[in-house]
Amino acid sequence: MGSFSIWHWLVVGILVLLLFGKGRFSDMMGDVAKGIKSFKKGMAEDDGASPAPKQIEGQRAPDATPVPTPTAEHDKL
Repeated sequence: MGSFSIWHWLVVGILVLLLFGKGRFSDMMGDVAKGIKSFKKGMAEDDGASPAPKQIEGQRAPDATPVPTPTAEHDKL
């Protein structure tokens, strides 16, 4: 009962073809492919155009050591 039979999928396919048409569906897929190609091209251009991050040289300040906060267990000891 959870899955559809081949007849259900055939009817769905016919309805999709009737709504969109054969030429319209292929045009839509072509537009999707063009969009993906332009997206990939744009991503490649962004990677190539960004300059390398500059490194700043200098001394690093020493890390401060954390001081433990007193708790109820510490006060009893």
